[in-house]
Amino acid sequence: MTSRQDMMLQVHDLHFSYNRHPVLSAMCFGVEAGELLAILGPNGVGKTTLLKCINAIHKPAGGTVLLEGHNVLRLRPAEIATSIGYVAQKSETSRFTVFDAVLMGRMPHVRWKVEDDDLKIVEAALRRLGLVHLQLRYIDQISGGELQKVAIARALVQEPRILLLDEPTSSLDLRNQIAILTMLRRVVDEHGMAGVMTMHDLNTALRFAHKFLLLKDGAVFAAGRVEELTSDMVQEVYGVPVDLHIIGGYPIVVPMDCDMDHPHPGHDAKAHDHDH
Repeated sequence: MTSRQDMMLQVHDLHFSYNRHPVLSAMCFGVEAGELLAILGPNGVGKTTLLKCINAIHKPAGGTVLLEGHNVLRLRPAEIATSIGYVAQKSETSRFTVFDAVLMGRMPHVRWKVEDDDLKIVEAALRRLGLVHLQLRYIDQISGGELQKVAIARALVQEPRILLLDEPTSSLDLRNQIAILTMLRRVVDEHGMAGVMTMHDLNTALRFAHKFLLLKDGAVFAAGRVEELTSDMVQEVYGVPVDLHIIGGYPIVVPMDCDMDHPHPGHDAKAHDHDH
């Protein structure tokens, strides 16, 4: 079993309130190097707020956020920027070119001027995200999906220890969703980073994440490896009867018609693996 000391990211007893209204309470979880964690739950449960507390955009009312043992809430903004990459749900457009927008991610590392190594890192990220052909286009002239890729590229060139992503595939079509999440999982693994992403699409999240964090009423309802998720957990959090199957080696959540004469969900995942 992994000890607390082995965790790259540790969140302990985190609380947050908006105007004295509690939003998050007693948040406790950890992410190891090379792991991708999916934060799941209904709209308004505090998924985005939790990400913003982790990188100190929001100041929690209590608790600690530790990055490799260092309290993130006590770090200077410049130190946070070199350690944590954050991709928001929506990126603001401007008259930057795609290349310059991605290059902005190198600013926390730049001492006096942009060096050749910085340019090479940006060029590599543009290739990885399939953005080379758009690098001289202004970002207010590209699609929402392309803009999302730019935001991810900008976070990657920061070379962070932790990557936080708020709905990273919300503007992408199916093909690009798969490509981006495959790439993110590979990057997290190859560079020994910790990845944390919020997701609405349960099946996509369970396909690519190593672990899940299921939120209900601003608190952690359940957490674990994706293979430990049960239909009871999903039904309790989302209020929808579901069945849970294993297809192609991955858990698939199937919503059920409440009026159907069907056994009550909540049994363990059924093995219907067609890729033997």
